[in-house]
Amino acid sequence: MMKSIRTLVRQDREKYVIPRRVQDVIPIQKIWEDGIFLTGGRYAKTFRFTDINYQVASEPDKEKMFRGYSALINSLDCGATTKITIFNHKMSQINFEKSILMPMQWDGLDDYREDYNQMLLDKSTNGNGIVQEKFLTVSVRKKDVDAARSFFARVEADLSAHFAALGSTCGPMNAMERLQILHRFYRRGEENEFRFSLRDSARKGHSFRDYICPDSMEWHSDYLQIGNRFAPPTPRTSWTRIRMPFSPPPGSGCVRWPFSNTSRWTD
Repeated sequence: MMKSIRTLVRQDREKYVIPRRVQDVIPIQKIWEDGIFLTGGRYAKTFRFTDINYQVASEPDKEKMFRGYSALINSLDCGATTKITIFNHKMSQINFEKSILMPMQWDGLDDYREDYNQMLLDKSTNGNGIVQEKFLTVSVRKKDVDAARSFFARVEADLSAHFAALGSTCGPMNAMERLQILHRFYRRGEENEFRFSLRDSARKGHSFRDYICPDSMEWHSDYLQIGNRFAPPTPRTSWTRIRMPFSPPPGSGCVRWPFSNTSRWTD
């Protein structure tokens, strides 16, 4: 067992190459429309899942959930790497209004709708507006994308069944959804400006990294800087400084570095 774990850990280690551009920092070599990414010689696919009400459940229900969670863990392939990511971010005002507020109908009752919408806006202002999303990413080494696609189809079926038994839902994310999450992380404050078409970028010869990478990224001896945001560094074999010459740094705040052992992103 320990030998297998050491083998997986050794396979996960990648040779660090000093990036020459900000785009090179994003460790994704190739993407497919169905959400499969090639990164570091491994094919990866991300699934979004919802939370369950464990704390308010009764003791028998908690035991049932625990057994179901154990079955979920045991169903994961030992030859693949599975990581859970918790992404905390603020919901944008535009998305909030689209998803929560009642639209006007011009039927004589809009005054009541306006009062109700104003109440919701007041409540959202008093709260912190933090939205939490949870993702499960599975990566595996396969000879080609077709073999990886067959593997992920089996993983999706198993995950859907086990999460359903827990009272939760789990579904795969396509390429656009995954890129949008990365764009939201790298370019805070520009969440509603994400514009990307996989087919158009391929036709024009553009890289998907150009649409999600930050304007600047710098490594220092004791912290990492993405634009005006700062974070403690993750272990790296080398340090470098990268700055793109044509744009000012975006936003401000604190972030954590993705694509490492970090399992929580906070916007």
